[in-house]
Amino acid sequence: MKRQALHRAACALALLAALGVTAAHTPDTADTAKGSAAAATVQLRCEVVYLPTRGTWVREVTLNHSHGRLRSVAIDGVPVYSFALAGAVVLTALDNERIQLDLSQPAWRSDFRGLAEGQGLCVLRP
Repeated sequence: MKRQALHRAACALALLAALGVTAAHTPDTADTAKGSAAAATVQLRCEVVYLPTRGTWVREVTLNHSHGRLRSVAIDGVPVYSFALAGAVVLTALDNERIQLDLSQPAWRSDFRGLAEGQGLCVLRP
């Protein structure tokens, strides 16, 4: 468990470095109790093209980071139940959509259980 936490911390820091983020720090309740204000939120706007329909959807991704760890992920304002990190890629799912966010690009890839797929690029929201 400790090794996994260290891996997540390293990946979250790599995420912020890869994105070139200099986010404003705002304290959350856990950090305030420790006397630290190291929480940050990164927001991405992803324009995803879904195949086979070739429809384009704008997806909003929110990543909350604190003390070198990625704490939560929300897509279109909906918090995901769980997520995993594989290098600079966040793996998660929402409803029937399996989602991969490559934060080194940043890019979106998703799959609806083999019935449809989506791809697109993401940009940082100010």
